[in-house]
Amino acid sequence: MTRTDLGMPAFPRAAAAATRDPRLRANLTRATGTIRGKRAQAVAELDDWAQLRAAGASIKDRTLRHLDHYLEQLEAAVTRAGGTVHWASDAAEANRVVADLVKATGETEVVKVKSMTTQEIGLNEALAAEGITAYETDLAELIVQLAGDRPSHILVPAIHKNRGEIRDIFSETMSRWGRPAPEELTDDPAELAEAARLHLREKFLRAKVAVSGANFMVAETGTVVVVESEGNGRMCLTLPETLISVVGIEKTVPTWQDLEVFLQTLPRSSTAERMNPYTSLWTGITDGDGPRQFHLVLLDNGRTDALADEIGRQALRCIRCSACLNVCPVYERAGGHAYGSPYPGPIGAILTPQLRGTGTRLDASLPYASSLCGACFEVCPVAIDIPEVLVRLREQVVAGGGAGHRLEKAAIRAASWILDHPAVLAAAERAASRTRRLHPRRLPGPGSGAWSEFRDLPRMPAAPFRDWWRANRSTEERP
Repeated sequence: MTRTDLGMPAFPRAAAAATRDPRLRANLTRATGTIRGKRAQAVAELDDWAQLRAAGASIKDRTLRHLDHYLEQLEAAVTRAGGTVHWASDAAEANRVVADLVKATGETEVVKVKSMTTQEIGLNEALAAEGITAYETDLAELIVQLAGDRPSHILVPAIHKNRGEIRDIFSETMSRWGRPAPEELTDDPAELAEAARLHLREKFLRAKVAVSGANFMVAETGTVVVVESEGNGRMCLTLPETLISVVGIEKTVPTWQDLEVFLQTLPRSSTAERMNPYTSLWTGITDGDGPRQFHLVLLDNGRTDALADEIGRQALRCIRCSACLNVCPVYERAGGHAYGSPYPGPIGAILTPQLRGTGTRLDASLPYASSLCGACFEVCPVAIDIPEVLVRLREQVVAGGGAGHRLEKAAIRAASWILDHPAVLAAAERAASRTRRLHPRRLPGPGSGAWSEFRDLPRMPAAPFRDWWRANRSTEERP
């Protein structure tokens, strides 16, 4: 994964700053609460939801176990249909492939369908370095791009912005990217949507190259699938002469019958719809219909490393519905930016450390960005046991060492010895009670700040419990 997080603080520090922003918290609470309620109603309509959920998990697991086979089948099918398949081992290679393909057309701008994968690899920045401008066409992604901001949600990238903020962004910045916003623009949603529609229309009609991600790829036919709600994806996928799709290898499903399961669970889990308004499927190229060239860039970028972990590989089942974000109490209060990754929330806390490793303070902190309440597991449409993976990743972070973890191990060994010697424990309790007024508010010593910075030391009682019991209850219990 491209390092777009360099210099960002670890999650606890970033989250502490975010939770002090009342407007951010209000925006998040209102938005996630609304989505959460609508999703629950949509899921309740299906009597066989539990069976669909189990089927989705089973299909994903079966595909991941034989991913090499299905990827070869996919490549052959795409090639037969007139497309070209490119393999990218990491972000740098994927960005280089896309930039070369765009430059080969002679164009200097592309329109983009909303894509988590291209955010993951930092494609927009890589194209800009090559003199190519990428225009986001999803409404929320457009808002984020115009604001010079970063997405904070998988489904609703601008969830941290309210209508008034969006109006100001359109009025102040839209003219620098193309058609300006109408004068006297209000924060009425219909007006904001119309301003975005007029701004994007000229880009759709002018662009010769489009870049997309994909929700699924069907191995048996080489069909690529994008589901969306605004129609911008349909415009990008049909009007340009060249279409380049950058897709993670885990998005493969074996057959159309398998795809049927996810086309039922994804819309209900993400937008609380029975079916996405726009479900676009294409297989290679067709003379006289759609793009003349189709390129599929299959991205690894840490996915095979995640696949090697029997517990962690669950994260590769993810269909990017964002249901886990909308029920997570941590995300609702901290927002998406605190995760320092294109993948925020519970899924980001387990996916990002597996794709990027835990070599930085930020990535090592992500497995701890959870209360382990389990709400994310309950709503996941492919039954990813996110708490189980979080615990697994915490074990790996601790095994990686560091001064803080070595001190923690030493403290646990000392505590174990004291607890094995009752007389020593009693003496330590009495000494602690008698000196309680001298106790610091934070743990002393090097490396202890990480532990006590976000935890209050408990107040020591005036007397140990065993002394209180001996003085008040022990005589009552005697016959």
